[in-house]
Amino acid sequence: MITRKAIDEDIPQLVEILNEVIAIGGTTAYQDPVDAAYFVRLVRAADPRTFIHVAVTGSHVEGFQWISPNPEREDLATIATFARPGTVQRGIGTALFSATKTAAKDAGYGEIDATIRADNSGGLAYYSKMGFKDHSVTNSVPLKDGTPVDRIHKRLPL
Repeated sequence: MITRKAIDEDIPQLVEILNEVIAIGGTTAYQDPVDAAYFVRLVRAADPRTFIHVAVTGSHVEGFQWISPNPEREDLATIATFARPGTVQRGIGTALFSATKTAAKDAGYGEIDATIRADNSGGLAYYSKMGFKDHSVTNSVPLKDGTPVDRIHKRLPL
């Protein structure tokens, strides 16, 4: 497995992975499927501080992670991470974060924010393992069906 910046040819697999995670439910704030245009904006971002990394085996995308500027502060990045269902616990997230953390520092970010649903125990554990610390909580954010779920904000200084 290698990590690299995403390219246009990765977009169909990025869509497939995220939509599969959304369909399973319970681990992402995304509730509606996305299309290729969603990822085109990340892969071809005009802002050099927005980028997406993929973990690939051959031409098979195992997972991906992106960083983009957070509107709160110029030096604060927002991160999102997704692995193909059934591939967790294979070092995908650790490999991705190594590449993303280096690129985030190079892009001038001073801190990274991860916002995770409180019912996503795997996501909370992953970001803690990567060194993120609890920062704040947004209480009772309603899902599409009205179910309130807290959002945990974790941050990592670079």
